Amino acid sequence: MGISGKRYAVVVDGYHIRDGDNRGFASAFRARGITPVTVMSTPEPLEKFIRKSTWYPDDFEAVHFHDGDFAALLALVESYDPVGIVAGNERGVELTAQLVERLMPRFANVPGSAAAQRHKGAMAAALERAGVPGPRTLSTADPGEAEAWIARSGLAGRPLIIKPPHSAGTDNVHLVPPGGDWRTPFHHILGLVNGFLLRNETVIVQEFLEGPEYIVDLYSVDGRHGLVDTCVYAKHDRGPRIGIYDVADFLPPDHPDVAVLAAYTMRAADAVGIRNGSTHAEVIMTAEGPRLVELAARYSGSCMMLSGSLATGDNQIERTVRHLLDGEFTPGFRLVREVRTLWLCADFAGPVRHMEILRRIAELPTVRNLSVPPEGKEVPMTNDVTTSLGWVIQSAADWASIEKDSARIRELERVWNEAQGAGAEGPA
Repeated sequence: MGISGKRYAVVVDGYHIRDGDNRGFASAFRARGITPVTVMSTPEPLEKFIRKSTWYPDDFEAVHFHDGDFAALLALVESYDPVGIVAGNERGVELTAQLVERLMPRFANVPGSAAAQRHKGAMAAALERAGVPGPRTLSTADPGEAEAWIARSGLAGRPLIIKPPHSAGTDNVHLVPPGGDWRTPFHHILGLVNGFLLRNETVIVQEFLEGPEYIVDLYSVDGRHGLVDTCVYAKHDRGPRIGIYDVADFLPPDHPDVAVLAAYTMRAADAVGIRNGSTHAEVIMTAEGPRLVELAARYSGSCMMLSGSLATGDNQIERTVRHLLDGEFTPGFRLVREVRTLWLCADFAGPVRHMEILRRIAELPTVRNLSVPPEGKEVPMTNDVTTSLGWVIQSAADWASIEKDSARIRELERVWNEAQGAGAEGPA
């Protein structure tokens, strides 16, 4: 028992969406009689998540901000005698690992491995050491080193990916066409402070991988990796900015790619030291086999916990709670219904108008959930998942119905963007 005789769980960086009574980890722990508190890895909440409406401090019994004094933070967390310490956001992965290693080592990953679960350069190096095939990758602050590495690696004249080392949600990920200018995005990223308030001390230069892209989500207990779900992605680009999410479709466990993807992702999780907790991985199935884009030791973000529950009856948050409270390990999943997550894009920044156009999406027969901003809210132009305008969760007995409604959703999105851009009234 912790403070006041209650049982507590500590969520590091407790950002989450609200959907009805669902409050992410906060509501999942409360449903089991556990009181949630959050420890924030930053001195104040991050602006990008406030704007995205994922910061709800009232959902926690207490909110604590880390001021850089780790010894004081350790004593504070220890005073709660928590049943678990979990990452609620990618920014909190490394601080979570530090706290768990010190206070709850039975739930820890390989000590000191957290950097390889966050830093894209350290991640690629960990894969290479373990003999797990991955994309050719360099992390450097020196454009001269990058130029020599590109030539030495046989990547001159081939498409490249330029991205930050500590990003998430396709933040500032640039596709450079064959023979194109990689130096401009390199210099743009280097030294920039990202949405997590972390300065890009290096830049990731990586070969471009071709093939369909998948989400592979795991939950691990004592080194055993269980498959939570698998989705196939569709994305589009906006100029050189790559990876704006369109849809994610949940796949059945007997899909021919799922077993291969799961086995590969479990090897990647081992390579970066994950033994307990969630893994969210993005994997491309190339002609040579699966290759990791990146992974993180946290649950899948955006609305994917809601989608996952609808598709499989389970998700990484629920598995976390069952692991911490019951010691449960679940090796696989079953698909209970066909589900698609669809993300909406804003082509223009500014206060949103004509939202009645997009609210018509909720009337479509396959739509189970819709999130769009209220009239007048200021939004950015969409250039990654964090700046998506909103999301839609669809479900039906057959994919034809989902595809039909998806086409109508895209039509409404187009009409809305035209009205938004023109400043004119939307159609009646």
